Amino acid sequence: MTKSDESTMTVDQARKISAPLYAALNRPAEKDVAALLAEACNDDYRSFHTNQDFLTRDQLGEVFTRMGETVPDLAWEVVDIHVVDDMMIVRGEATGTPVAEFWGAAPTGKSFRTMAIDVFTVRGGKLATGYHVENWATALEQLQAS
Repeated sequence: MTKSDESTMTVDQARKISAPLYAALNRPAEKDVAALLAEACNDDYRSFHTNQDFLTRDQLGEVFTRMGETVPDLAWEVVDIHVVDDMMIVRGEATGTPVAEFWGAAPTGKSFRTMAIDVFTVRGGKLATGYHVENWATALEQLQAS
């Protein structure tokens, strides 16, 4: 990976800062999600799912935990990280097999594999904000394919 001359962190530092958040997304029902998010994120962390709407760190933890109950084998792999100034861009891949209703789809025994893009800002060595997009439409198509 490369970084601009103005970058304030390296890719290795970005990987270390974000690692607890992604650890919380791997089999979250088996983890202390709140502790992992507290390690990775500032107290006032905001996780944006639109340009205006966000979840607090605690609310995000609740979402991760519920996802872990619905998709017990949820795995989230960091595929690539790029760093620019105080920002990191993470390309990831989520996989899993839902055992309960998932985004409105009944469980079928099938698995999904989909891409995610996260853009984080860092403040004081922790995540300050995150903007994220997951391709859940493709995941749902995979779960319902015949």
